Amino acid sequence: MFDGPDPSGGSSSGPKREVKTTCPYCGVGCGVIATVAADGAVAVRGDSDHPANRGRLCSKGSALADTLVPDGRLLHPEIGDRRVSWDEALDEVARRFSDTIAKHGPDSVAFYVSGQLLTEDYYVANKLMKGFIGSANIDTNSRLCMASSVVGHKRGLGADAVPGTYEDFECADLVVLVGSNLAWCHPVLNQRLLAARAERGTRIVVVDPRRTDCVDAADHHLALKAGTDALLFNGLLAYLDSNGHRDAGFVAAHAEGVEEALAAARADAPDIATVARRCGLEAAKVAAFYAEFAATDRVVTVYSQGVNQSSQGSDTVNAILNLHFLTGRIGHPGCGPFSVTGQPNAMGGREVGGLANQLAAHMGFTAEEVDRVGRFWNAPRVAAKPGLKAVDLFRAIEAGTVKAVWIMATNPAVSMPDAGRVRRALERCGTVVVSDCIRDTDTGRFAHIRLPAKGWSEKDGTVTNSDRTISRQRAFKAEAGEAQADWWIVTQVARRMGFADAFPYESAAELFREHAALSAFENGGTRAFDIGALSGLDDAGYDALAPFPWPWRTGSEPQKRLFGDGRFFNNDGRARMLAVTAKPLPRSVPDGALLLNTGRLRDQWHTMTRTGLSARLSAHAPEPRLDVNPADAAARGLVDGGLARITTVAGEALARVRVTDAQGEGTVFLPMHWTERFTGDCVIGRLVDDEAVDPLSGQPDLKRMPATVLPWRPGWTAFLLVRHAVEPGHGGYWARRAVAGGHLVEMAGTGAIPAVESWLPGLDPAEAVVEFRDEARGGLRMAWMKGDRLEACLFVAADGRLPPRGWLAGLLETDSLEDGARAGLLAGRAPGVTADEGRIVCACFSVGINRLASAIRDRRLTSVAEIGAALKAGTNCGSCVPELKEVLRHAHQREVA
Repeated sequence: MFDGPDPSGGSSSGPKREVKTTCPYCGVGCGVIATVAADGAVAVRGDSDHPANRGRLCSKGSALADTLVPDGRLLHPEIGDRRVSWDEALDEVARRFSDTIAKHGPDSVAFYVSGQLLTEDYYVANKLMKGFIGSANIDTNSRLCMASSVVGHKRGLGADAVPGTYEDFECADLVVLVGSNLAWCHPVLNQRLLAARAERGTRIVVVDPRRTDCVDAADHHLALKAGTDALLFNGLLAYLDSNGHRDAGFVAAHAEGVEEALAAARADAPDIATVARRCGLEAAKVAAFYAEFAATDRVVTVYSQGVNQSSQGSDTVNAILNLHFLTGRIGHPGCGPFSVTGQPNAMGGREVGGLANQLAAHMGFTAEEVDRVGRFWNAPRVAAKPGLKAVDLFRAIEAGTVKAVWIMATNPAVSMPDAGRVRRALERCGTVVVSDCIRDTDTGRFAHIRLPAKGWSEKDGTVTNSDRTISRQRAFKAEAGEAQADWWIVTQVARRMGFADAFPYESAAELFREHAALSAFENGGTRAFDIGALSGLDDAGYDALAPFPWPWRTGSEPQKRLFGDGRFFNNDGRARMLAVTAKPLPRSVPDGALLLNTGRLRDQWHTMTRTGLSARLSAHAPEPRLDVNPADAAARGLVDGGLARITTVAGEALARVRVTDAQGEGTVFLPMHWTERFTGDCVIGRLVDDEAVDPLSGQPDLKRMPATVLPWRPGWTAFLLVRHAVEPGHGGYWARRAVAGGHLVEMAGTGAIPAVESWLPGLDPAEAVVEFRDEARGGLRMAWMKGDRLEACLFVAADGRLPPRGWLAGLLETDSLEDGARAGLLAGRAPGVTADEGRIVCACFSVGINRLASAIRDRRLTSVAEIGAALKAGTNCGSCVPELKEVLRHAHQREVA
């Protein structure tokens, strides 16, 4: 058995015990060691033995223990708002789905699943839908992040398989980051890359319209126009061939479509001047990049959502692959294309067939493959054609074609494009089942049936990271309430639908063995994914399973790199070079519109159901923030720290403005994380339409949405500190974040300040024990107490002058206010001198901007190393280092001035 505590929690006495598990955030797949104390307290650290991170963790991984709280958990099955038993809930799900299928056929139902599921969960859901319900209407939120990469890989490589390993970052001589903010979205990989740079001089080129934190350590930044990546790489392909950099031996022996790809590239990008003009770059910079790529044998091209989340994402992936095929730079140490995955188990989901256009185990819908899977599963009605991809799926729900949907571990009412359509669809749908560990999500509010799922620390299974490493995620805490594993929930429903013989599972290990066996079934080396060596793994072996890369074929060892032998998985065993032509954005861009780009922040994850619980993770970017170039801001009257209304054909939003020259002119950037639980009017999915979709992958373009941005000038501003979560009802701007002991809600509105009871639910002004009103200046200050304990305090100002939040927020951490604190409460400042931390820069050590500025000034700090020695900032995950440099630069500029 694994060396860790009993998942039930074990005895309350006894020594600390440790469990090796895997981080639940991005696709890096970092190993985590959870230490559980005798009293149940949990601490986490990086696993130095895990090949992905070798002991490193990012700010989110370091704060995992902060999120292991009961706040907001879905604890019991519910039908409507009524708590029910598991039997009643499962019977009702099975009845509704069975009745719908009987009346309207198998394509009238659907599952929408998630890269947050474990592979075993994914496997059983896919088997039920495609093998026994008989429809391929199961799609995953991986459609939003990885689908174009899948298409590109399958067309070029013949398989959905990343060729290399993270070690290639460390032995490359040149790493090209394309549409990848590695510093924020995959910080541990970025730290590995920076360590290699320091040790062996690895050169870094960033290809990105934005000046992200990756640029801080880069040798060159190509800030090209959004959506022109394919053109840039077509030009590079033509340059490589024209200047004698074709690996003629490799191409002749192992590649097809070479001349067609080159002809298309030359027609699209005939010369460097044309590429530079159309990409919005200086010709000299393009020429230098092309020459450096050409002269370097060990090149890794790392790409992510800036490539994938595009209406031509699939073609751009193939434009990148073409470069490595032409030069033979693939399958060997330090070279190759490298797709970094967004989610912790997006790849595991694709291994089992979690996308609607996959069947199972890297098989599709040919008659031979359908027959093979049917025989393995002994399934009566295997789906014979692809199902509905995510955008089409929710359109079908809106149209009434799909009448029942089961949503697992994801929040499409926020994350899908045209989230307004998704919400209308769910509202009209006759049956919406939601399995989640959180009760109140934007999607969960539409559920007819809620099923409580285990969360990280409670569930047990496997995940696959970006370099094909399969790792165990292990339980080390008792489940919350009546929560169950997703695989168990699906298994129970399958049995109630009449498929008990095919769903006998009593453990995740059983599912893993079957999954491994299917991967090897009639494979014979024809499919990349094969872990048949583990199909006979016993329970003890599964519990102790160490991380390994696939494939791991029976009788062989796990394989780190693929394609080094020149053998690909297309039918003829050769790589395919694709003819690619850069295409315009399939959206009209009105005069004066800016192109809205979306993406992640450093310290947040998806829709914040987990990271939003952590006060330290919420402090770096406490509100939804729209990044705007100074020229665009000036032209529109936008001011730094002000508010803006963003309007598109899909919807509207309000956000705080940050004016920064890191944002390219003509574009704006808004993070993806905020939901109706955290903000009044800034759900990113409501701004992006679902019209611009890659025609091959079905992946929406989330990076180039035309938007009008104008100032929004409130008549008053306010903030509320409160112990329980509050969603203000005034109809203006608000944003909530966690603070130690409670929540901080920033607010603004137009017109008169509303009555508190109609604006802030749960707060009765009659119960306020302290109140101050300044009718002349439009000010209001109120506090609610229970004995000596502060429950809430509200500050409102018509002139925008509000006290600092730091000291006041700290009052929620204590159960008893001292006389001095009580006296200073409505003044908004502590008696005596108390420093305010300000916005957090280093989440790992909670170091704020004000403390940084003071230390730089008072201690005469001149480098990031000196800041680290003085405050520890930047010494853990390193994600804040570029921002520390920026703070230093501004501080020294002020001194010179």
